[in-house]
Amino acid sequence: MYHLTALVTLLAIAFYMFTCINVSRARTKTGVKVPAMSGHPDFERAFRIQANTLEWMPVFLPALWLFAIYIGDAIAAGIGAVWIIGRIVYFIGYSQAAAKRGPGFAIQGIAAIALWAGALGAVVLRLV
Repeated sequence: MYHLTALVTLLAIAFYMFTCINVSRARTKTGVKVPAMSGHPDFERAFRIQANTLEWMPVFLPALWLFAIYIGDAIAAGIGAVWIIGRIVYFIGYSQAAAKRGPGFAIQGIAAIALWAGALGAVVLRLV
């Protein structure tokens, strides 16, 4: 069973839901009315955090699960937890200023690439 990977998946989804709520709060705080997607820098940063998290989920989630299946649950969950930590660092930095988003982006990007490369390598090894 893949209990740890399942837990990390649920935590990643919870974080994404948090970013969605944060966008709604930013709309209210800054007065940016629906359907506008720009207007106030604080809102725009909140919106980009949510959108960027969504953009990375199709890379992260399949790689996480394939890594867990082909390599191991605990290792996948550990790297997945690093991805979530990276997203949190990204959220904190980008919320302050766009220029501060880099460290969190790097952390989550390296974790996602590690999951993808590990899963790819494991699949290829089983094919040869």
